[in-house]
Amino acid sequence: MGERRKAKRQVKPRTTDHGASSGDIRRPEELEFRRYGYAEFVDDPGIIRGLLVSLHQRVAAMNVNLSAKLEELQTDQDTCSQLRAIRLQLSELARTVDCCQGEVADIKKDVVSIKCDIEQLQATKEEIEELRDCVERLEEQHRRRRIRLLEQGLTCQLAFAIFAAVLGMFQFGYNTGVINAPGAVIQDFIVEIWQQRYNEEISEGSKNFLWSVAVSIFNIGGMVGGFLGGSVANRFGRKRGLLLAGFIGIIGGGLLGSCKTLKTFELLIIGRFIIGVNCGLYTSLSPMYVSELAPINLRGGLGTVNQLAVTVGMFLSQVLGIEQILGTEQGWHILLGLAICPSALQMILLLFCPESPRYLLLTRGWEESSRAALVKLRNCHNVEDDIEEMRAEERAQQEESRFTILELLRTPYLRFPLFIAVMMQLAQQLSGINAVFYYSTTIFTTSGLSDESARYATIAVGAVMVMMTIASIPLMDRTGRRTLMLYGLGGMFIFSIFITISLLIQIMLSGMMYVGVGSVLLFVVFFALGPGSIPWMLPSELFSQGPRPAAISIACLVNWIAGFSVGIAFHPMRRFLEDYTFLPFTCLLALFWIFTYWCVPETKNKTFEEISMIFRQDNPNVLNSIHGGSKLCQLRENSSLIGDASSLSSPDLAFEAPPNPPHSQQIGRASCRERV
Repeated sequence: MGERRKAKRQVKPRTTDHGASSGDIRRPEELEFRRYGYAEFVDDPGIIRGLLVSLHQRVAAMNVNLSAKLEELQTDQDTCSQLRAIRLQLSELARTVDCCQGEVADIKKDVVSIKCDIEQLQATKEEIEELRDCVERLEEQHRRRRIRLLEQGLTCQLAFAIFAAVLGMFQFGYNTGVINAPGAVIQDFIVEIWQQRYNEEISEGSKNFLWSVAVSIFNIGGMVGGFLGGSVANRFGRKRGLLLAGFIGIIGGGLLGSCKTLKTFELLIIGRFIIGVNCGLYTSLSPMYVSELAPINLRGGLGTVNQLAVTVGMFLSQVLGIEQILGTEQGWHILLGLAICPSALQMILLLFCPESPRYLLLTRGWEESSRAALVKLRNCHNVEDDIEEMRAEERAQQEESRFTILELLRTPYLRFPLFIAVMMQLAQQLSGINAVFYYSTTIFTTSGLSDESARYATIAVGAVMVMMTIASIPLMDRTGRRTLMLYGLGGMFIFSIFITISLLIQIMLSGMMYVGVGSVLLFVVFFALGPGSIPWMLPSELFSQGPRPAAISIACLVNWIAGFSVGIAFHPMRRFLEDYTFLPFTCLLALFWIFTYWCVPETKNKTFEEISMIFRQDNPNVLNSIHGGSKLCQLRENSSLIGDASSLSSPDLAFEAPPNPPHSQQIGRASCRERV
């Protein structure tokens, strides 16, 4: 052993990287055992063999286990299907991930768009805040302008123009009553002319026919004139239309005054027709001219002056028609010929009056002429409030120009105010006031008065009407048109019942004569309180500048037709109903009162723009507007706009608003800023 070790020390072969010499040829297992420190076992073959056998057994066991596992995997079909399902789910998951990546990109774009929308909404909010400030300033300006308009007073020039205009209504009242007092004398004149012309006496039927024609043809002429009044107002203007009517009145009055001198009753009939046309034009033009001249706070009182002129004319014709003055055979033609005087005086006075400022600005577009007329009427150089009020009406009615009667009837939102205007005219004529004038003398005579005293009592009825009309002038702008109309119709309804009762039981109770006389007087008092004057002014207030002339023409035509119908039907109705003559008028008064309560709006202290906006198409409920006040639809829209502005300040913003406002809103904002 010692020799072997020495030989190993002498020979030192070159080793490899694994610690074995290049010349040393050994088995790999031996080298491995030596590397891991098992050198002492290498020299023992038994140990090595045992290890190898053990290793072989382990490898064999592992092979058996692997084979079993492989066989198990190959035979397990459920596992394979599960693996395939997992593989499909993984594929779908991969596709879903790809889609999610696209959606994430879209969401990023939406977020950017939402940010832009938020910025635009903030800008819109700022614009709405600006508009709210504009609206508040406009409302304040409107309130101040309204206060200034309500503070306007009655100037000398305005009073002069109103007086000149209502001379036409005086003409209407005068010619309405002038034919009644000298009726018997005029019938004798017809009999005399017929005798001289044909050398024979006229039959009773022919005489009654000619007399009826002479009386009723005045109403027919009035229908013609009233129907043409709107066209004349649009074509010639209010002032020149009144001048034309005055010229016609002079012709008619001249024919009436000369019929006795020329000994022809045909001139009487023709003159009555022409004077009827003259009065029909006046009933259209005079209230229109007065309403357009008057300030807001005086429009009701000055409108009542129309009815005052009518009652004064009727009263004067009754006074002059008594036998002691002109109701004689020598003076009746003078009584009729005096119709020249109101027309001639009016033509002279109108030469010093301005044209209607509303007609000049809104119909003709002549602002400077309108301004000059306002300066003259208001006696003040600062008329910007009136100009702005007319411009507001013009802006609200931009789509309206001149309306013909057919266009007025075809316009939906104008039918209801037209219906109101027509019903008010019917309420005036069918209230029974004409029956009272026709029947008052009979009532007074049956109550115990002599014939002469009854005639004077009838004149007193006219005087009471004049005084009550004067008393109603200040009430018109304090109490309101609708309220006075309700009071008037209600009082007439009550006292028409008392008149009927007094006629029925006056024979049984001697004291009922005083009830009858008092009922007639109070009936006239309540007529003068409202139904006498309001129907003349209401059509002018319910319509704006465009449809006003056509509406007044229709209303006046209905008034004349209703008056003509009452005059024709009253005497047959009186013969048929006897003491119940007033009962139909009582029923009609009840219907008119109900209609006025539910359908007629209050127009006191309202501009024409505010009144017309009640009946506009964008108003969902006209009756609610009539009873619920007169706030403008435009102000309602502004209020809703302010509400939208306040809602934008909420943290929960809705992104459904358009990014840019519509073009019409932009125009409205620009207009608002311009007005401010």
